[in-house]
Amino acid sequence: MTTRIERHHYDVVVIGAGGAGLRAAIESRLAGKRTAIISKSLFGKAHTVMAEGGAAAAMGNVNSNDNWMVHFRDTMRGGKFLNNYRMAELHAKEAPLRIWELETYGALFDRTKDGKISQRNFGGHEYPRLAHVGDRTGLELIRTLQQKIVSLQQEDKREYGDYEARIKVFSETTIIDLLLDGDRIAGAFGYYRESGEFVLFEAPAVVLATGGIGRSYKVTSNSWEYTGDGHAMALRAGATLINMEFIQFHPTGMVWPPSVKGILVTESVRGDGGVLRNAEGRRFMFDYVPDVFRKHYAETEEEADRWYTDPDNNRRPPELLPRDEVARAINAEVKAGRGTPAGGVYLDIASRLPAEEIIRRLPSMYHQFKQLADVDITKQPMEVGPTCHYIMGGVEVDADSAAALGRVKGLFAAGEVAGGMHGSNRLGGNSLSDLLVFGKRAGGHAASYVDQLPARPKVRVEDVEALVDVALAPLNRDTGENPYTLQQDLQAVTGDLVGIIRRKEELEEALVRLAELRERVAKVSAPGGRRYNPAWHLALDLRNMLLVAECTARSALEREESRGGHTREDFPEMRPEWRRINIVCSLDGDRVVLKHKPVPKMRNDLLQLFDRAELEKYLTDEELAEYDVAVASGEITSSAEAALRGEA
Repeated sequence: MTTRIERHHYDVVVIGAGGAGLRAAIESRLAGKRTAIISKSLFGKAHTVMAEGGAAAAMGNVNSNDNWMVHFRDTMRGGKFLNNYRMAELHAKEAPLRIWELETYGALFDRTKDGKISQRNFGGHEYPRLAHVGDRTGLELIRTLQQKIVSLQQEDKREYGDYEARIKVFSETTIIDLLLDGDRIAGAFGYYRESGEFVLFEAPAVVLATGGIGRSYKVTSNSWEYTGDGHAMALRAGATLINMEFIQFHPTGMVWPPSVKGILVTESVRGDGGVLRNAEGRRFMFDYVPDVFRKHYAETEEEADRWYTDPDNNRRPPELLPRDEVARAINAEVKAGRGTPAGGVYLDIASRLPAEEIIRRLPSMYHQFKQLADVDITKQPMEVGPTCHYIMGGVEVDADSAAALGRVKGLFAAGEVAGGMHGSNRLGGNSLSDLLVFGKRAGGHAASYVDQLPARPKVRVEDVEALVDVALAPLNRDTGENPYTLQQDLQAVTGDLVGIIRRKEELEEALVRLAELRERVAKVSAPGGRRYNPAWHLALDLRNMLLVAECTARSALEREESRGGHTREDFPEMRPEWRRINIVCSLDGDRVVLKHKPVPKMRNDLLQLFDRAELEKYLTDEELAEYDVAVASGEITSSAEAALRGEA
């Protein structure tokens, strides 16, 4: 081989430097493993910094009635009972520990009057649960985890004389693909974005923490890194993806001016009292409370407003419904002709709080709208609309170890790239605590996996040469399409045909057009050299984006119901039989294959946290009959509230 390749040897390679990746790397290093952190962007610029509202953890600092069981119940409700219940259970139990741990690392959370970590209301959460730092919580999380890594490097300097002896960050580095030795991970191959030089990481364990897929959509809150790299690499390595049809369109993204369309407007605005109004000035969310949530949400503006000061005796405002419900409601208002001039609705906090309080609680939002839209949110309402924000689907993992399922060993996944935890819809705030809980688990189990290996897998030279050819192909083509044109065409397919509202004919058309795009992407051209060539970078990202888009479209066509982040206009209702089915994607050669797999059955001690009347909305008749037998035999208490109090 004549192409120069830089080589490194590590025990664990973590691909992604957001919250999940950093927490995984910390755990791997604490277990004594030589660990590499691969950051596609500059270190410290991972998309986690855009998470504004807070991290959900049932610490009970603001309302002592909160506990892990209530958090678990809220998470299952938000995911419409399609969640991997074990992941939701672990998350609810361990989230408080991870938040308190962040404090020991130096995190500076906002405080209550008695000095505890402050917690705010958020959509779908029964109690104030989100630990926060104003509306810049993700930024503080990344700062804190980075500082912990620096402290570990200082320890290594004292012990080994080298800051990077056991943990090193590779910034602005993109991984093209994973390398295998049989069915085991042997390493990862990529390039430095600045120089274009290739780099090979030989390692028996890889943790994927690459985030989401939002750049496949034109209107998105996601940063440029989110091109589905981890999802696609996992598929090609032999792992499986689960429930890729479920994409969350956050209800509140900026809609004006066009240059900033899609940028996130934090749910904290609604959690702190903001209300949604249509162009007629009416609070329309009262018209869109679904039957499954009607018992928990206010029916009048007066009751909704009282909830902020007396939550024990009033029901929640419908603006705090789960995100999928709010996004569909906004979409319906705009479609009915009651939208704003820019095609959104109004989000009003100016009439709800004093100006100084808005600036104190929502400093980032105040500056964001002032600088980008010339809107003073202390005096004017914001124009907002749905934006592609998060994918609930992802790598199918073992709940306890975060190990990828399928035909590959030594691969782990945490954060948004992993599927199952959030079911069909994620609650706001659960993402940051998810990163911490499963980042720790992935890093720890990756280290344990390395310890148990009898021998390190070997990278084959021919596999590396094949990836070099893949990487150089766009540079070597004199003819071929521009990658930016191809990305725009891909975004048109996903936005127009695989968006918030889906139909059979449009999904079938999407698959035809994606197949055409696959042929075009195979001939993409990126003229110029390897040294910082963004067109070349995008050309390589496109194959990942295209593969993930196909998984989403095929899964959306397969699931003939509406649930959470998947709405079929031709199948508008939730169907209990589909709640029992996970749709699993795998690759057969280069062909995406789907199969049905049963959703894990929830244990009785968790099932009893829900009243039968609520379960009737989700479970099949067969499951309800089993529930009744369990109640009659005393295995399950018939009172969910008694179960929450530990009286079961």
